[in-house]
Amino acid sequence: MEATLEAVTRQTRGKNEARRQRVAGRIPAVVYGGGDSVAITVDPKQLYRLLHSEAGMNTLISLQLDGTTTPVIVKHYLLQPVTHQLLHADFYRVNMSKKVQVKVQVRVHGEPRGVKQQGGVLDFLHREVDVESLPGDIPEHIDIDVSNLMIGDGVAVRDVSEGKAWVALNPPEQLLVHVVAPRVVVEDTPAVVAEPEVAKKGKPETK
Repeated sequence: MEATLEAVTRQTRGKNEARRQRVAGRIPAVVYGGGDSVAITVDPKQLYRLLHSEAGMNTLISLQLDGTTTPVIVKHYLLQPVTHQLLHADFYRVNMSKKVQVKVQVRVHGEPRGVKQQGGVLDFLHREVDVESLPGDIPEHIDIDVSNLMIGDGVAVRDVSEGKAWVALNPPEQLLVHVVAPRVVVEDTPAVVAEPEVAKKGKPETK
């Protein structure tokens, strides 16, 4: 996915300037990579929509700044811990002819036969895959159809990366999801402890 984001050069830095920008409805950001870093401001609402799109942080962004357009991706962003509002973002310039390394989310769909028919449990082991790719070939996410998995079956990195325009950096044999048998919890039956007899107290019998 490719999107457009407008930016404005920021002449000054510091906490006071950052606070002033946020009051004005913008957030401070920095562009790194491929040359000198540039301090900018962006519209947090536009950036928020991009971060919550299908591709998320892997969205290829055409950053429009000072009459030029630069391809970038989001490397890091900061949220206010209570309100979750965007406070700051870091962008990384990319060369469309050079590969980059990113993390791509794994998504599963379908209900495994091993769950429906055998009572198994789907175990999601890894929710991200490290990917090396040209910027234009970064996948939005990695889809896995788990419908035919039975107990003991799984999907490894090699199963989702063969024949793709990108390369997975994780070990090929690394399992992403698998179906396992449910755990059987054996409860120990507590032993019955006989209560000790208590001698009855009283007056001794008189004859």
